[in-house]
Amino acid sequence: MAEPVRAQPRVRRWLAPLLLLLLAGCGRPPSAEPAGHAVTSASASAAAPPVAWTGLAALDPCTLLSPQDRSAAGISVLGKPKDIAGARACDWSVPGTFGVTVTLAATDGLADLDVAKKNVTKTTVGRHPGWKVADKKAADGTCAVLLGVGDGASVQIDVSNTGFSDTPLACRRAGTVAGLVEPKLP
Repeated sequence: MAEPVRAQPRVRRWLAPLLLLLLAGCGRPPSAEPAGHAVTSASASAAAPPVAWTGLAALDPCTLLSPQDRSAAGISVLGKPKDIAGARACDWSVPGTFGVTVTLAATDGLADLDVAKKNVTKTTVGRHPGWKVADKKAADGTCAVLLGVGDGASVQIDVSNTGFSDTPLACRRAGTVAGLVEPKLP
């Protein structure tokens, strides 16, 4: 599995806790979603959280793909939770085929991610702006779709094909998973 994109340290990181503190002091109620439960597309549109990264905190990355979603994406296994550089993630490894990792980066927006700009194609998935990242020259069977969630958070969908070949297929798989995950994001 290819390592997900890492965030560069930014001075702006102090802004998120400050905004959260200010919002808490203004009498705003916390998110109605209990921790560890995925937000459904109906509840996300009905009661979007006031700050995007607050909503990511309520999501479990392993519940972002339902059994029907996994079937549509060709994933026949359950996801395994993992931690990637302090970010919550879930990894699905389909033996002999490919692997997918979905990472919730609650403090790293698209602008904070360290990616080689020559490998980035801007995209939009649903209502979220994003980047498709693939090194076509390397042809290593890996691709990522990175979705911005507000200014200070992102969701990263990384795909690696077994045998590290067929980058276009890895990008189609990453796009499929991104399309399934996106409606559940704040």
